[in-house]
Amino acid sequence: MTLSPARRSDAGHVVFARYAFPPNELGYCGPDGAGELLSHAATGSGAATMTRRARAFDGAWPYLEVIAAAVGIGDPLDPRVVDAYWVGNDLLDAVEPARLLDALGERFAGQVGGFWRRVTPDLTPLAHHSFQVLAVYPWVGLLGTGSPVPLSVLDSCRIRWGTVTAVDGEHATVTSCPLTFASGVLSLGSEREERVRWALAGEALAGGLAVGDRVSLHWDWVCDRLSSDQLDALAEASARQLDLANRYT
Repeated sequence: MTLSPARRSDAGHVVFARYAFPPNELGYCGPDGAGELLSHAATGSGAATMTRRARAFDGAWPYLEVIAAAVGIGDPLDPRVVDAYWVGNDLLDAVEPARLLDALGERFAGQVGGFWRRVTPDLTPLAHHSFQVLAVYPWVGLLGTGSPVPLSVLDSCRIRWGTVTAVDGEHATVTSCPLTFASGVLSLGSEREERVRWALAGEALAGGLAVGDRVSLHWDWVCDRLSSDQLDALAEASARQLDLANRYT
């Protein structure tokens, strides 16, 4: 797999910080001190500290370990592994579904909700963030309650993609397709504009932004710019996991 020339030897730590910061800032996962993630994403310094922090992300770390083991990479924060989990790439195809499900069974034995225990290897779950969001977390099972909260959480927690249409200070307007839920089916809806943050006090997860940039988003933050290959991989992995989730809605 060919990585972007911008991805340095420490880029796995940097990319992990970019995607892990938004939920960490909100207190949803990972240890205290989200500001360290933002600073690391902005400067690339403190790789050793980032490794310790990454291990404390109970949701993401098991997937990184499974992907790395499947392809014989010793470091779960290798940039190819991190890219596979958050965005998607061909390393996901090397992970045997049965091995993934076994690993999740060990790590999330006490996890309440979710439909992942009913998933069988022949349904080819992916070691991708979208599987954690849709299958392991309980929100898909709550879509039929009539509350707007489950759909909102699913839409924000997944890694989504869009195009920057305006930049206003440390915020940006991005056109993206939200999740919709109608007639018992989860799908992507029509494009809409959303206002998100890309920097805080001069520190940004993905550097400067420009109109026309294709970006990834997590919660209310722009995380990174996407190449055409990355955008395609993210869309494909997301579609596959949506199809899987719709078996259980």
